[in-house]
Amino acid sequence: MGAAPDTKDGTAQHPDGTGEPVLEARGVVKRFGHVEALRGADFTVYKAEVVALIGDNGAGKSTLIKTLSGVHAPDEGEIRVDGRPVRFSTPVDARQAGVETVYQDLAVADDLSVAANLYLGREILRSGPLGRLGLLDRRAMHRGAAQALDQLGVRIPRVTTPIAMLSGGQRQSVAVARAIIWATNVVILDEPTAALGVVQTERVLDVVRRARDAGMSVVLVSHNMPQVLEIADRVEVLRLGRRAARFPADAVTTDDLVAAMTGSSNKRSEQN
Repeated sequence: MGAAPDTKDGTAQHPDGTGEPVLEARGVVKRFGHVEALRGADFTVYKAEVVALIGDNGAGKSTLIKTLSGVHAPDEGEIRVDGRPVRFSTPVDARQAGVETVYQDLAVADDLSVAANLYLGREILRSGPLGRLGLLDRRAMHRGAAQALDQLGVRIPRVTTPIAMLSGGQRQSVAVARAIIWATNVVILDEPTAALGVVQTERVLDVVRRARDAGMSVVLVSHNMPQVLEIADRVEVLRLGRRAARFPADAVTTDDLVAAMTGSSNKRSEQN
């Protein structure tokens, strides 16, 4: 797998030389008072790939994903979706552009069912006068939830089960599935397997693989280097608020990634 070429105008291309990124950060700067969290950060996500974003604590990973998902507006630089500059003022703007994010705290409603969580904020109303009165079409949501979870291989007792009754891995899988179901461009996953056991982790990663194989683009933020190399197609390394390196995942080792994160890498990356 060779280096990803860049066009003369600076537009990054897919490693196979075709296509534009579905999501891209160009020279993004983000300041918080006197602290410059991002110092001209670049990042690219292509269609139907899992790209891992890694970096040491303080590298700017959280700030970058929050900028890509509409939580923070960049002070300089730009965000592009399908090659077009966009400006996200809120996470709703990002979701409307097809970018969904799952943070470590999951943001699932424990007292609601699995189906209700999947359709939270996107509820289906009943047809006719009952719908105009605000009554929900629960049967339609149950059918849709069951079908979507089956396609992604998410195993739960039933879609009417309250989230609070699920295991940690099941809860995480539902949160990831919800993002995948509604995203049209990219799903950003912030440490999706943190604090999960081996079996639960593998189930979540299987959901990610199925999403990628179905054509979805996935950004995986993780500190787990072996896991990154297991599931990612590419790896982008952030260091001190900038992209330090990017590699095809099948061409590096854990030691290479750690060296790039710490600034001691001698391995040639695709683009730094």
